[in-house]
Amino acid sequence: MTNQDTLRDRALAFRSLHVPGTPLVLPNAWDLTSARIVEDAGAAAVATTSAGLAWALGAADGDRLDRERALDAVGRIAAAVGVPVSADIESGYARDAAGVGDTVRAVLAAGAVGVNIEDALYEAGGEPLRPVDEQAERIAAAREAADTEGVRLFVNSRIDTFLRGAGGVDLTLERAAAFLAAGADGIFVPGAVDPGTVKLLVEGTDAPLNVMAGPGAPSVAELASLGVARVSVGSGIAQAAHALADGLDYGELNALVGGRRQ
Repeated sequence: MTNQDTLRDRALAFRSLHVPGTPLVLPNAWDLTSARIVEDAGAAAVATTSAGLAWALGAADGDRLDRERALDAVGRIAAAVGVPVSADIESGYARDAAGVGDTVRAVLAAGAVGVNIEDALYEAGGEPLRPVDEQAERIAAAREAADTEGVRLFVNSRIDTFLRGAGGVDLTLERAAAFLAAGADGIFVPGAVDPGTVKLLVEGTDAPLNVMAGPGAPSVAELASLGVARVSVGSGIAQAAHALADGLDYGELNALVGGRRQ
């Protein structure tokens, strides 16, 4: 079996793990060691955390890490484990849709079979979310790049309406529909933790829904009962691993690594 055949098989295996009501549980890793620990603990797949990966490489999260360094780390993780790997590629490590396509080809070359692509923007004083049409173009470029390579890459479209305080259920579902039409396979809504909200998102999304576990979020069992298909923890484990005493929250740790204290 060729490496490309292995990649195709892992992509199909990863896709099959997204079952509403029986969620894929992903403790997010950020380096070779954390990935092996996650695999050894029994995880069916490994997903990276962009924040944890950036911090390990001495950069802040939020589109500040360059593509080459990020995907070099993803490649080391993918080579170290025997389960499918999904890479959190922030907004695509690129300024435009064509660049996102280039990033996806590099993701596949690194051995990963899934990606998270977020719609958040980080320009000071700017809009919190990328315009929906522009984000849809980036999703479509990712889909086309993977399909051209013959790999059914799982494109998880992260919508930061709740995380950035930029909108509620209706706006989230509008964006989800546009991104699914552009070629996304799943929808990820971090920050949505109220059970009623999660249920509305599940019912209104024609694709597997991913939510983020953590303080204030329902248990995995409750999320399963709501129809969630994927549960991840983002940078939570990386934050805990970097804590010396009482721990640092995301903003404190991100500012510290990025050279700016809040």
